[in-house]
Amino acid sequence: MPRVLITGVAGFIGSHTAEKFLQEGYQVLGIDNFDPFYPREVKEKNLENLNGLPGFEFRQFDFASDDFESLGLDHLDAVVHLGAKAGVLPSLKEPQEYIRVNIHGTWRILDFMKSIGCKKLVFASSSSIYGNNPVPFEENADVSEPISPYAFSKKSCELLTHTYYSLYKIDVLNLRFFTVFGERQRPDLAIHKFVKAILKGEPITLYGNGETSRDYTYVMDTVDGIFKAVQYLDSNIGVFENINLGNRNPVSLLEMVKTIEKVLGISPELRFAEAQAGDVDRTFASIEKAEKLLGYSPKTSFEDGVRHFANWYKKQANS
Repeated sequence: MPRVLITGVAGFIGSHTAEKFLQEGYQVLGIDNFDPFYPREVKEKNLENLNGLPGFEFRQFDFASDDFESLGLDHLDAVVHLGAKAGVLPSLKEPQEYIRVNIHGTWRILDFMKSIGCKKLVFASSSSIYGNNPVPFEENADVSEPISPYAFSKKSCELLTHTYYSLYKIDVLNLRFFTVFGERQRPDLAIHKFVKAILKGEPITLYGNGETSRDYTYVMDTVDGIFKAVQYLDSNIGVFENINLGNRNPVSLLEMVKTIEKVLGISPELRFAEAQAGDVDRTFASIEKAEKLLGYSPKTSFEDGVRHFANWYKKQANS
């Protein structure tokens, strides 16, 4: 059985990704440090479906500071590096932590891979690196003008992975995620916050005029892209690519609220506030490269994804 290391395994995307790899017959070593960005108990719930499954092992581990020798690993077929300090706005408040965890931590992952001869890496990058480039965002666009510490940390990691590809022949796919949503979504993200507020009868606050837009991508479509990326690396050598994993269907902030309203059957009170620093105006993925190289094909509509999330949220709230 092939063995994969997944960082950030207790998180939103990480826990879904581990389930997918286990279903496909992989052994999974998952690591997570339970960063206090959001409550530990949320992440422990994410792990509930994984703990005890054949082929899964979990270790509490901080890849930015802990000793990799303590993992006792001498062989891995691939690393899926999803763990990171997340969020644009929090990165404005403590940019040094984004440098330490995202950049220094990714360097430590790469150096560990070099030390044990692991040659396959899938890295979770972000659409944030495009800044306010013209849309649709294409992988060959100039991304030298990030507008948040989070964005520059992710771009810096892409440069790091290229260095290790060039020097040590580690094959790399940098996957640029586009506003992933769905069951287990982080509680700080808009859909989660809005569903929670609306169900409580509370007003929701929209930053800006409501016309900003995001290329929302349902989590299982993203996970399918991650799995296909590992399969691609398994079958090819001499690989370094940056690849968008989006949905090619931007949704405005006001459209997002209307969709949630439709799914819940509740009309919320809207309040407007000034746009927040560091936020881009819109994201819109060109996914032709992912389609061609990976056979990536997102299948879940925005409305269906919101419905899946709302059903999950209500079930969790009532449990």
